[in-house]
Amino acid sequence: MTVALGTFGIWQRQDQSSPELAARIEELGYGAIWIGGSPPGDLAQIEALLDATSHIAVATGIVNMWSTPAAEVAAAYHRIEVKHPGRLLLGVGIGHPEAISDYRRPYATVVAYLDALDAAQVPVDRRVLAALGPKMLALAAERTAGAHPYLTTPEHTREARAVLGDGVLLAPEHKVVVDTDPERARAIGRPVVARPYLGLRNYTSNLLRLGWTEDDIADGGSDRLVDALVAHGDAGAVAARLAEHVSAGADHVCAQVLGPEPLPALGALSEALELR
Repeated sequence: MTVALGTFGIWQRQDQSSPELAARIEELGYGAIWIGGSPPGDLAQIEALLDATSHIAVATGIVNMWSTPAAEVAAAYHRIEVKHPGRLLLGVGIGHPEAISDYRRPYATVVAYLDALDAAQVPVDRRVLAALGPKMLALAAERTAGAHPYLTTPEHTREARAVLGDGVLLAPEHKVVVDTDPERARAIGRPVVARPYLGLRNYTSNLLRLGWTEDDIADGGSDRLVDALVAHGDAGAVAARLAEHVSAGADHVCAQVLGPEPLPALGALSEALELR
């Protein structure tokens, strides 16, 4: 990897990020900001976050292959690389079939997209692939710097590492609520998990593969499933849950902090993780 991510970063939807918040996340010692929600291929928002900060890495988590031609995102990558060398990690992925009416041959589509990035001279070690199942994880190891799994658990991280092998980036996302009241934490976390993810078969298939049941997935998710997918408790408990991914083989863990006021939680979690 030529992009320094650190061990812990922050995952945000594009509509939740801002240059001001990015600067604060950098001050708190996090190593990377991941921008999700299928950011546009011109990467203008990513560039604005890099402009507002001095050293933190910014990654896309992820650019959707169906909506963004490889040539467009490659041109944006090269533009930003000139301005902010070594700070952009390009995450790309196939998305989910429920969102695309023409979703077909996903594996072949990913291979063709990576071929196009090769042709546009986007370095292999500056891109990662959204991957959950063994086949896509193996492709991530073969054709990119590594994998960015979403909506996973440390158990998945352990299995993913076994597929990827050593020396390949593994950067899972994990949702967190810094709140010691379990019911209140679940009330924040469950809607984010349930809609849309428990209605999307790439995620539900992965959960079933990990040993969860249809009953766990039904009706917005069982408490047991929500607790597994959304770490909650005080900052120390949340930090310990994120560290389980590292123990299971993750190189970098990006926390998606849920709740109406993220800054206090970001600060408390930074302290618990001893980032500064």
